[in-house]
Amino acid sequence: MTAPLPSRRGVLALGAAFGLSLQMLARPAAAAGRDQRKLVVVICRGGMDGLTLAPPVGDPDYAGLRGAIALGPEALKLDATFALNPALASVHALALAGQARIAPAIATPDRARSHFEAQDVLESGAAAVYGAPSGWLNRAVQTLGAQRKVAALSVGPTAPLLLRGPAPYASWSPGRVVDASARLPTLLQDLYKTDPLLGPALARGLATETMAQEAMTGIATPTTAAMGGEAAPRPQAQGREAARQLGQTLAGFMREAGGPNIAALSLDGFDTHANEGAAQGQLATRLGYLDAVLDGLHAGLGPDWKDTVVLVATEFGRTARVNGTGGTDHGTASTALLLGGGLKPGGIIGDWPTLKASALFENRDVAPTLDMRSLFKGVLAEQMGVARADLERAVFPGSAQAPPLTGLV
Repeated sequence: MTAPLPSRRGVLALGAAFGLSLQMLARPAAAAGRDQRKLVVVICRGGMDGLTLAPPVGDPDYAGLRGAIALGPEALKLDATFALNPALASVHALALAGQARIAPAIATPDRARSHFEAQDVLESGAAAVYGAPSGWLNRAVQTLGAQRKVAALSVGPTAPLLLRGPAPYASWSPGRVVDASARLPTLLQDLYKTDPLLGPALARGLATETMAQEAMTGIATPTTAAMGGEAAPRPQAQGREAARQLGQTLAGFMREAGGPNIAALSLDGFDTHANEGAAQGQLATRLGYLDAVLDGLHAGLGPDWKDTVVLVATEFGRTARVNGTGGTDHGTASTALLLGGGLKPGGIIGDWPTLKASALFENRDVAPTLDMRSLFKGVLAEQMGVARADLERAVFPGSAQAPPLTGLV
């Protein structure tokens, strides 16, 4: 027997507890005939070091360039050349099952090595900095909306440029503190405590919001020790569990009837100028949180995982050589992750330029061999069904030199 759908009043109350915007709540939930395909885009802000995320341990120049932060036998092997950081155990298990792949020499068209400029190009999808006022994912939602019902969700206190634009999207801010003793929640609980629908719905909403707030607090800020100070670090196990809960909560939203089938999430803390570490340390801790978020998504989506693609990207990579403080400076190409239950089998995405001195970009960085837009376009085409003409005209204008990848999903 199918459970009755909640009334609009019930949806609004539950949405208010979650902090969802009225743009989503105004739409009726309709499971019948709903497109089951889902896409989650995770932005790792700060310039994530692809050589520590997915170390090319089989490249003969890797160990010499990375010195003290080179990974060895502890790295989780993918093939004869590449491995994953030990902090990415869940991603590694998915890779062994054919449900995760890496793009190890990928970059946006930007070469300035500025966080602000590179993030703008990454999220706008333009060929040059400040080339578009909206995000490529928003334009994709707008294009898809003309063909079928789609719903998008931004996770975080501020919607990233990636999802800003004319197409409607909901916002959920799990970092917003919800105090159960505060006046508004108390009034709502008093008002609806005898309502058989709204009472339990509000309670669930407040509980989930509190859990998600704890999750964001657990993974949001690098510890003082990780940045070179003396403060005791937050227990990593606690942070990973909080991050996993965040992934599971997002998955729960996406599995709901009428819930979002597109979501965007940002994680901070990947700017590793000093004390980067290898299997342990600042970056490994952040990768562990990323791994836990992805593991939570995988577990929370359950059977819907087969219809889901998760794309993890960053604005640029780091220098191939280690600097004098045990860190790495702003670079060019990094590594993107592609995960999902419906991925086609395959090795690395793109070509590996090697780490030979003659192959380094400007004698310092991993050379880009794949335009980030080609990966984005390929995912949008094969996973979400965006037409090639719409990709070229509306979603990534001026990107003819970056054709969409094929054979991904």
